[in-house]
Amino acid sequence: MTDTPDAVDRHVERWLPVVPDLDADVEGTVVRMIHLTRHLRAVKERALADFDLPAHEYDTLHALAGRRGRAAPSDLAADLSVAPASITARVDTLLRRGFVRRIPSTVDRRRVDVELTDAGEAAWRAAMEVQGAEEHRLLDALTPAERRLLSDLLRRVLRVAEQP
Repeated sequence: MTDTPDAVDRHVERWLPVVPDLDADVEGTVVRMIHLTRHLRAVKERALADFDLPAHEYDTLHALAGRRGRAAPSDLAADLSVAPASITARVDTLLRRGFVRRIPSTVDRRRVDVELTDAGEAAWRAAMEVQGAEEHRLLDALTPAERRLLSDLLRRVLRVAEQP
């Protein structure tokens, strides 16, 4: 341990006598990732509530923004791993809020695409900026080199998790 103890250090100390073969580094790493994930999820939920943006609407706007503001509903459904009928309902709600519009497809006249409006992009960006600010606040505890190292190490762990 190189820094001041945190709640996870106390957690590990409590469990070591109960589970003597507990690997303190594995336990500490996993529990810290869980705590950080919970914290970031709570920040996101508060930001979405502040902007009156339900999570499924934000996720849809986020997916659409990730496709440069325009996509076929089927592509959004695939991106979000939801049924196409769910996308139709989401788009209808976002349409009523003025966050998206339906436009003719440029590749197939029979198809209609979904396009992000300025209001939709502003709502998405506002919520995303709150989350991003908190992510930066947390990771500012590290130097740029440490952030790169952490990202590289987590990539290696994630690659193992992604294997079947």
